[in-house]
Amino acid sequence: QVQLVESGGGLVQPGGSLRLSCSASGRIFQINRMTWYRQAPGNERELVADITLGGSTNYADSVRGRFSISRDNPQNTVDLQMNNLKPDDTALYYCNVDLQTSPGDDVNLWGQGTQVTVSS
Repeated sequence: QVQLVESGGGLVQPGGSLRLSCSASGRIFQINRMTWYRQAPGNERELVADITLGGSTNYADSVRGRFSISRDNPQNTVDLQMNNLKPDDTALYYCNVDLQTSPGDDVNLWGQGTQVTVSS
């Protein structure tokens, strides 16, 4: 069994920064893609950023240049550094990972979500 644990959310003023972390533990052979999503009240869940096993990254247009995703493969963690935060970034942020518990056994997991609130 594999677990995802997220941390780092909170309340921050516009222009401030937060760093979200997501850690995977349990029976893990390999983690492929690691993704951060977010969902604001009344909105659909949207992709924020993702990173492949090889380190290739992809960002939503709304966060490109302000957010940075990184991963630590030996530690099975993915971080999201969020700078110059705006009120529109307020949402519940979710970690999602595509992993293998053994060769060929693919699993997709979601974290429980961590709240980010940007307000003065």
